[in-house]
Amino acid sequence: MEPETPTPGTDAAAGQMPGPEELAALGRDLLGQAATFLETLLRPWNAYQLGIALALLLAAWILRQVFGDRIRAWMGTREGWPTWRMRVLVVVHRRLMGIFFVALVWTTVWIMREVTWPSRSYLLTVVAELATAWLFVALTTRLIRSAILRMVVRYGAWIYVTLAILNIRDEAARLLDGIGVSFGGMRLSLLLVVQAAVVVAALVIGARLLSRATAARIQSNADISPSMQVLIVKLTQLGLYGLAIFVGLRATGIDLTGLAVLSGAIGVGLGFGLQKVVSNLVSGVIILLDKSIKPGDVISLGDTFGWIETLGARYASVVTRDGKEYLIPNEDLITGQVVNWSHSNEFVRLDLFFGTAYANDPHEVRRIAVEAAKGVRRVLHDKPPVCHIVGFGDSSVDYILRFWIRDPTEGLTNIRGNVYLALWDAFKANGITIPFPQREVTVLDSAARAAVAD
Repeated sequence: MEPETPTPGTDAAAGQMPGPEELAALGRDLLGQAATFLETLLRPWNAYQLGIALALLLAAWILRQVFGDRIRAWMGTREGWPTWRMRVLVVVHRRLMGIFFVALVWTTVWIMREVTWPSRSYLLTVVAELATAWLFVALTTRLIRSAILRMVVRYGAWIYVTLAILNIRDEAARLLDGIGVSFGGMRLSLLLVVQAAVVVAALVIGARLLSRATAARIQSNADISPSMQVLIVKLTQLGLYGLAIFVGLRATGIDLTGLAVLSGAIGVGLGFGLQKVVSNLVSGVIILLDKSIKPGDVISLGDTFGWIETLGARYASVVTRDGKEYLIPNEDLITGQVVNWSHSNEFVRLDLFFGTAYANDPHEVRRIAVEAAKGVRRVLHDKPPVCHIVGFGDSSVDYILRFWIRDPTEGLTNIRGNVYLALWDAFKANGITIPFPQREVTVLDSAARAAVAD
């Protein structure tokens, strides 16, 4: 008689590693089951069922080739359908062969159960259950947006349902529980790691869905300022993800107190090595709290001029008029000089300098300049433009024209250019001249140059 195989978690609770005899007995048990399964495949009816399954798989592939292009063409004509419905169709189209195979194999199982003994369709039933479970896992995991997380969950679920349908889940659990390492009074087995990964992944997915729903509700609330919306969303996400990881690890039986010293040492190392990262994180929180910069603000930082697209935990995304997106660290926004064109209000005043000839009446020049600026789109009339003399130059009377706009995100250079063009047209229509320096060059012949040299 073989020695009794321990149940999962027994050795972990006792803090002892299973002996090689138990692992060897478990290995022999699994090998024996595999050999028995291979022997059953050699029996006539099992071989027939295996051949039927392969034929059904070929038939599903043929149906996929026949109807795949037609379904894709039909999908192309579905204009105006909601995005979620089109995504469902795309997922179904990609799994079309699996859907055909599941339908064919279950139909075959039902027919065989009606015309022959149930034992002669047992293997096909197992194949049908596996195909259905794998197809369900493949379709449901498409809801996970992260490619890496989707792959981990998908393959993990495939392995689990396969072990459950083949009825070898307990043997696999004992095998995984027998592989592990000990840290003082805590033992970490491969089974515990797998359980922790599955539970934490499920809780993280739930936390992600919950955080998205919460973020949508917060962002739709007009009573909360944009900066506070970002701060609340970030804190909510941090709290939900942290709670999911903590609860997941505790639910699987991992003693977090045993990792306190190790986590403390890691924290000290990270504190020295990631000073800039921590500084940017703290700076981001300060920016959100003091509301100095918020999404939608138009800022200037050095040579960068644009509007805040998003505020992240480490950086702020600034989009310029030419489509470039600068990722500026939060620390630079705190320690550097930042011009916020829309900090307290949305109004922005622009200044233009120009000069006219002394022969022109300055009173008339000021009136014409103001009227020209008022005729340009985007220039505000409730904050009317003004024009002042700022000095008497060598060849011109110098003026400054000031006007207001309320949409700096539409650009500053283009509105300045439009006002300059309006001034040009107005001055040309009213006979006002804009002076420019003139130089005279005298060319001397060789005799004159010699006389000048003497």
